[in-house]
Amino acid sequence: MNSRPNLSMEWPTLVLIAVAFAGFLGAAFGLYPVAPVIAWGVMALCATLHSSLSHEVLHGHPFRTQWLNEALIFPALGLFVPYLRFKDTHLAHHYDEYLTDPYDDPESNYFDPVHWVALPMMVQWVMRINNTLLGRIVVGPMVSLIAFYGSDLKMAIQGNRRILVSWAMHIPAVGMVGYILTHWAQVALWYWVASSYAAMGILKIRTFLEHQAHDKPRGRTVVIEDRGPLALLFLNNNYHAVHHAHPKVAWYKLPQMFETGRDTYLSRNFGYYYKNYAQIFARHLLRAKDPVPHPLRPVTHHQMDKTG
Repeated sequence: MNSRPNLSMEWPTLVLIAVAFAGFLGAAFGLYPVAPVIAWGVMALCATLHSSLSHEVLHGHPFRTQWLNEALIFPALGLFVPYLRFKDTHLAHHYDEYLTDPYDDPESNYFDPVHWVALPMMVQWVMRINNTLLGRIVVGPMVSLIAFYGSDLKMAIQGNRRILVSWAMHIPAVGMVGYILTHWAQVALWYWVASSYAAMGILKIRTFLEHQAHDKPRGRTVVIEDRGPLALLFLNNNYHAVHHAHPKVAWYKLPQMFETGRDTYLSRNFGYYYKNYAQIFARHLLRAKDPVPHPLRPVTHHQMDKTG
């Protein structure tokens, strides 16, 4: 049996992995001493890109050998979510029949209407703020992390070993980066925490309206026809309906796939479409895209843990 890794590779992804790490370290060592605010922004952008690259990795890129892919992004530029937890929840999210389900879709932002009416008014108020784009950027990471950590703690206490392994692997992944930042680059720990939170806030722009409640699974996933800086930062995941239809296709092929099958994709998702991120900011910066409780049906089956 040949155990050697398959080194057939995708150069665009490899180049961006190098850019993410080089930019992050360059900001920490070069910019932080002279321009800490700019360094903070660059570190946040590089951590955002690293998260997008982690998404590529879990779908099998840039090599055909998965352990090699995961080794490439092992140092965790973002602080908060273990790679294996991201991998497990995201792959579960790709079961389209469950998209937006408050219980079975780990990435859903909807609530069971029965659960929603029982929540304290303060919690409802925060969740309504979270349903605007500005709120999702500012408070969205905190909302997601509270739900995520609570769910992981509950499952770990119940004996879920996969959770424990995921967090055990995350410790050296963040420890390596933390040691380099705090001991070699002399970057304050709180500064890294703040840049990691900002990175999560930027990522919330991408996930804000990726999915909508719809009675047909194929009508739940958006296309945002943007090829600007945010699209590059999100590795074209704004062509989200294309990605869900072809999850193994590399990020740099998605725009052309959409162009080739434009009418098919927009017919398939019932026209759930935005022309760019500027349109989304104009429409939803301060206005919710839809209600927090799932608008089509109450969910009555057994509750499953969600990570938000």
